[in-house]
Amino acid sequence: MKMPVVHSLVGACLAGLLPGACRGDVSPEPPIHLIRHMQSVPRYDPQEANELFADGRAMRPLVAGTVARGQLRTDEHLYAGRVHGTDATTLPMSVTPELMARGRERFNIFCSPCHDGAGKGNGLVAQHGLVPPPADMHQPRLRAEPVGYLYRIITEGLRTMPSYAAQIPVADRWSIAAYIRALQLTDHAPLEAVPEAVRATKGWSQ
Repeated sequence: MKMPVVHSLVGACLAGLLPGACRGDVSPEPPIHLIRHMQSVPRYDPQEANELFADGRAMRPLVAGTVARGQLRTDEHLYAGRVHGTDATTLPMSVTPELMARGRERFNIFCSPCHDGAGKGNGLVAQHGLVPPPADMHQPRLRAEPVGYLYRIITEGLRTMPSYAAQIPVADRWSIAAYIRALQLTDHAPLEAVPEAVRATKGWSQ
């Protein structure tokens, strides 16, 4: 067979396939898809019935015990703020200047509207009549609570304070708890706890 004849046959075959690849032409007839795409696959809308399943629902419940990726929370200290069922007395990460800076930033965003910037419970929300008023972070009871307790209250909420678990990631909750502990310390620490160089700069002698 001569080459021009072969080329002609190949060209004829390709020309025959071209209509099958054309899409979007205006026609009153339903389109014919030689290659079925995802939009042609049968599907079900939310809450639609499906006789395939015994319960008649198209929407399938999660398999019992299913855990979303990244949500396997086996570290009780990190995620629950507890160690062997008791509020943790330490943070599950190192306390660094970066952690404290982050805690201060997050505290000012999420906590200060009620507790004010110093944590004394006199924020703008409290000034406008929140009942019961926000807690004073410097009261003896809260100063005596473990840092894990502070983390848990941020996570779970208490009385009129809602849970902030959805708004504040785990690491940020710990940074806020650490910053609250720092606020409590700075408001009640003895003068001797301040570095001598800082005392001299500030003129603090007693």
